Amino acid sequence: MKIDLTKTIPQLPTQLESNKNDKQASGANFADEIKKALDEVNDLQLEADKITNQFFTGDIQDLHQVMLATEKADLALQLTMEIRNKVIEAYKEISRMQI
Repeated sequence: MKIDLTKTIPQLPTQLESNKNDKQASGANFADEIKKALDEVNDLQLEADKITNQFFTGDIQDLHQVMLATEKADLALQLTMEIRNKVIEAYKEISRMQI
């Protein structure tokens, strides 16, 4: 049985180029996802501040609504901080590896 490898070799550069483009696109997507997540956390913080100010000025009478917005913002911030800590910990672990 004869195997002809010459038919697959010309496709190799185009496959490598498409893999390179996919990696670049996924890197941009990851950065976009991180930015989007941080923007959502920031929006929750701003919403909690706005609702708290409305409560103090008397525009909102429902303390429950204020507490929910504040707790959502607090939990989102805590989660963000834990993720940041894990990333820093992983970076330190990688930097301690001997090559």
